[in-house]
Amino acid sequence: MPRKTGGSSGQRPFRVGEALRHVLAEVFEKGEVRDPGLGGLPVTVTEVRMDAALRHATVFILPFGGGDVGPVLAALERARPFLRRRLAEAVRLKHVPDLVFRADPSFDAAAHVDSLLRTPDVSRDLVGTGGDPGSEPTDGT
Repeated sequence: MPRKTGGSSGQRPFRVGEALRHVLAEVFEKGEVRDPGLGGLPVTVTEVRMDAALRHATVFILPFGGGDVGPVLAALERARPFLRRRLAEAVRLKHVPDLVFRADPSFDAAAHVDSLLRTPDVSRDLVGTGGDPGSEPTDGT
């Protein structure tokens, strides 16, 4: 069977990303990264996206409780060699992926959608369908 070229190669990038996410979350939970930029602030790893070749990992993070993500990203950038070493110890891969840290935009997007749903025009439309912005929609049964 011929191999696919380009794009994701099935579930493997997802599974490897999840394995890396678990290791990184454990490292942050145990407080193994000692950097003044983190200031003792817990970090949440929301997702790790791998490329198809498993050479590059984009790590999406949020400081627990919100706040300015800039200093946290800078601290994680400084800790990148340490984190790659910990990943190499914990996950058996041919190559340890290069890590790129990014702020997770999904929570901001969810807050934006929530604010849109609470606007008067949308609230009026939701009430007209038997629902309201704070409740589940009904199917009419």
